[in-house]
Amino acid sequence: MLIGVPKEIKNHEYRVGLTPESVSELVAHGHNVMVESEAGLGIGADNALYEAAGAQIVDGAATVFGEADMIVKVKEPQAGERAMLRDGQILFTYLHLAPDPQQTEDLVKSGAVCIAYETVTDAAGGLPLLKPMSQVAGRMSVQAGATALEKAHGGRGVLLGGVPGVHPGKVVVIGGGVVGFNATQMAVGIHADVTVFDTNPSVLEKLENHFESRAKAIHSTRAALEDHIASADLVIGAVLVPGAAAPKLVSRAMLANMKTGSVLVDVAIDQGGCFETSRPTTHDAPTYVVDDVVHYCVANMPGAVARTSTYALNNVTLRFALAIAGKGWRQALADDPHLRNGLNVWNGAVTCQPVAVDLGYEYLPAEAALAA
Repeated sequence: MLIGVPKEIKNHEYRVGLTPESVSELVAHGHNVMVESEAGLGIGADNALYEAAGAQIVDGAATVFGEADMIVKVKEPQAGERAMLRDGQILFTYLHLAPDPQQTEDLVKSGAVCIAYETVTDAAGGLPLLKPMSQVAGRMSVQAGATALEKAHGGRGVLLGGVPGVHPGKVVVIGGGVVGFNATQMAVGIHADVTVFDTNPSVLEKLENHFESRAKAIHSTRAALEDHIASADLVIGAVLVPGAAAPKLVSRAMLANMKTGSVLVDVAIDQGGCFETSRPTTHDAPTYVVDDVVHYCVANMPGAVARTSTYALNNVTLRFALAIAGKGWRQALADDPHLRNGLNVWNGAVTCQPVAVDLGYEYLPAEAALAA
C-alpha cells in the first residue's frame, strides 16, 4: 500500500502522522511511504531522516492526497485537505466529528473510508489511541492554567503551589478519567489544593486509593460542582463521552459566582467543550475572558509538545496502520472489533452511532459497511 503523510496545517500543529522510525517499519513490511517535504520538522525530523528510513519526499499536500491509498495524519483534515480526499481513500487520524458538522458533511461527501483514532477501543473498554494524548493534555492543562493565572496573562495572580504561610491555589478537576487523573497528578505534584469530580464509584475509589489525602475525590452533582467552582482558582474540564459531544457541565450562570481572574481550562474542547462558554482557541491566542473568568480552550494542546506527543502517538497507532496497510481496511476491521469501532464514515455513510445521533445522520453499523 502507498501511505501518505501530509504536513499538518492546523494553527501551531507541529506533530506529524508518522515518525521516521514508523516509516522504516512500514517500509520493512513492504509498503511505500510518501511524506510531504518538511512534514517532520516540528519534531526535529528533517527530510533526510525520512529518506534514510525509506520514504519518498514530495512537494505539496496535493501530491500526497492525490496518490496515496491511505493518509495518516494527526489532526482532523482542514477544509482544503477534505476537498482533496477521494472515494475509497483511507483516512487514519483524529476526527472528533460530533461537534464539527461541516467536517462530517465534507467527509460524507468525499466517499473516503475515515477511521478515527479517538473511537478505537481495547479489551478493557479504554481508548488506546486517545490515551497518550489525554495523558499529555491532562498534564499540560495544569501548566497552562498556572500560566493563565498569572496577573500578566489576565489571571488573579495566584501561585498554585503557594509558599510557606500562604494558602496554595485551589484546583477543581471535572472528570477522573485519563485526562483528569493526569491533571490531578500534576496539580498534586506542585502542592495545589486539589478536588476531582466523577460520577463513577470505581473511578472515585481508584482516585482515593492513589492520591489518598493529597486530593479529594467527590461524587459529581450539579450542586457540588457549583459549590466548589465558586471557590476555585483553576477549573479543568476533563470530561469525555466517546465519539459524542461533551456534556455542558458548567453553565454561564455558574461563572457569576466564580472569583474574578479565575481560570477555566477545557480539555474537552475537541469534543465541543464541557463549559457552556467554551469556544475553540489556538496557541496564537489561547485565552479569552467571559464574565471576568479566563478561558483556555486550545483544541490541539499536545501540538505544543510535538516531539513527545508524536512519539507517544506512534507507539499506539503504528500496529493499526500496519494492519490496515497489510490486510486492507476491510479485512483489518473484520479481524479486529476494536479497530472496527474506529470507523466513523464510509462511502457517504456515518458509521459511528454517537456522531450520527448528535448530528442527525442515519446510522450505518460498521459491520454493514464491511458486508457491503
